[in-house]
Amino acid sequence: MAGEQWNVEPGTDVLIRKVDSHLATLRGGLHGPELELAERLAHCLRELVVSTAQASAADRGQVRVAVHYFVLRRESRGRLLSVRSLSAAERVVDKVARQLGRVDLLAELASGRPASDDAVPVGDALLH
Repeated sequence: MAGEQWNVEPGTDVLIRKVDSHLATLRGGLHGPELELAERLAHCLRELVVSTAQASAADRGQVRVAVHYFVLRRESRGRLLSVRSLSAAERVVDKVARQLGRVDLLAELASGRPASDDAVPVGDALLH
């Protein structure tokens, strides 16, 4: 978000720039609840990136997977990837936040969903 300052460690700025760049693109085409969800997901991802900057490689890897899942959302065009909805990205971000003990970030995501099975690794969640 413009005007928001993030104290980032080296290496995390790349992930935050990816999130911000993708969000800027989404702002051009999304409106209403979809845009609000994209904004919330971007905020949660930025927070996860910053909070895991000094964490284990495994934790940073989970966050990196969530960022890439959000950023690589593509529309179906011929043989390219099929549509990956924001709600699917939300499930991945939700799962990563739970696994990293950042339940404070979940309040920012849409409520009313049943809790996901935290026993499934993030990588497996991407395959479903």
